Amino acid sequence: MTTTYRDAVREALREAIIRDERVFLMGEDVGAYGGCFGVSRGLLDEFGPGRIRDTPLSESGFVGAGIGAALGGLRPIVEIMTVNFSLLALDQILNNAATLRHMSGGQLSVPLVIRMATGAGRQLAAQHSHSLESFYAHIPGLRVVSAATVADARGMLWTALQDPDPVLIFEPIALYNSEEDLDESAGATDITQARIRRRGSDVTVVAYGGALRVAEAAAEEVAADGIVAEVIDLRVLRPLDEATVLESLGRTHRLVVVDEGWRSVGIAAEIAARAAEDAYYELDAPVRRVCTAEVPIPYASHLEQAALPQAADVVAAVREVVG
Repeated sequence: MTTTYRDAVREALREAIIRDERVFLMGEDVGAYGGCFGVSRGLLDEFGPGRIRDTPLSESGFVGAGIGAALGGLRPIVEIMTVNFSLLALDQILNNAATLRHMSGGQLSVPLVIRMATGAGRQLAAQHSHSLESFYAHIPGLRVVSAATVADARGMLWTALQDPDPVLIFEPIALYNSEEDLDESAGATDITQARIRRRGSDVTVVAYGGALRVAEAAAEEVAADGIVAEVIDLRVLRPLDEATVLESLGRTHRLVVVDEGWRSVGIAAEIAARAAEDAYYELDAPVRRVCTAEVPIPYASHLEQAALPQAADVVAAVREVVG
């Protein structure tokens, strides 16, 4: 069955609400409007305002309410329109959700799921289009995941709801309209390990979220030159599954990291650092990073595309490390 990424997330929400009476969705415009990106359309009519709760325009307020609900025994799913707006709730996420288990000596847990749209590619300009996953992957006490496929968009939510600690799910804006075949029996998916999406022997290409498609397109292009690239979808940004990356590097001996975040102090930098620390003698070439230009994301389409990692950029990096 062919399903869009958007519909996969909606079905994941429906399933969770049906399966567990403690689950509810809250956020700006998630009810009557159906969600900023149409993800929750129809859910208010189906489940009512007790399970689909529109909130005031106050990220700090409704994320705080979600934390309180989780502490009280519920399983809230909080939707933040875009990752840029999540910074208004960073105090709640960092100083409360992520720390309460530690500060209570294990007496309190915060089983909260926060979903947020991330990334660029839809001309939403600088206040709506950044990839700030590295901000949250920096914080102990959180699990941070990114769904790059329809199957993961469908399956990650239920697994996240079983976690006793906060889980942040990043959904790339550019993927909501994408379509893939999805087995009707597809269930929950793992949120602890990276996934090898394409097997290879000459170079390891690591990506996550919206950058995965760029990495896969590049791998397809270099295959015409006889270069067999292994593509890894990180999926989990905290805690990082470095074992999968290092095991692949032990076979390919070359590494390219693709990241829609900025190059400085980002996820790509972390992967490169871990490769240098733990697999230095496996490297036959310097690690190469392909990242978003270090500018606010432009509005104009041609400038937005120029700022983002493109398959041609990844191809050039792969050819450099293999050559």
